[in-house]
Amino acid sequence: MDVMEAIFSRRSIRKFLPGPVSDEAIELLLRAAMAAPSAGNERPWHFIVIRDRGVLGKVPSFHPYSRMIEEVSVAILVCGDRDQEKYEGCWMLDCAAATENLLLAARAQGLGAVWLGIYPETDRIRGMRDLVGLPENVIPLCIVPLGVPGEKKGTADRFDPARVRYDRWE
Repeated sequence: MDVMEAIFSRRSIRKFLPGPVSDEAIELLLRAAMAAPSAGNERPWHFIVIRDRGVLGKVPSFHPYSRMIEEVSVAILVCGDRDQEKYEGCWMLDCAAATENLLLAARAQGLGAVWLGIYPETDRIRGMRDLVGLPENVIPLCIVPLGVPGEKKGTADRFDPARVRYDRWE
């Protein structure tokens, strides 16, 4: 699948079929994530690959939109490390770019995925931090459940020319 097809056909998948995601697929997704741009090339991200059913099953206790995580065999937690950022506040942008790369790579491999936001919700941050033992300088941005898609969604043309300006706002 070429990059434009992956971009235009990437959709949030919230229903999954049983089935594993291989270690090779996970490594490729992480390689794609870490190929993202970052401010000052600092790459302030950390990723936690969560396969433990006990850990995955606890996420809905603090994240109200994460029920689908109970259907997957793996999720990737994307975190930013404030101690590794060169330009204050850019960790969020850097980790968001990494997450989008991960989502596009998942789509290109035929996997389903959905971005579940954690930051800036304090209850979700605290819940995830306690669940996986994150140090204070590491902030969870989002968690991405991955698996065999249990739903098929078509492409969506979201281009809106009313949102485009040329040269100036007027």
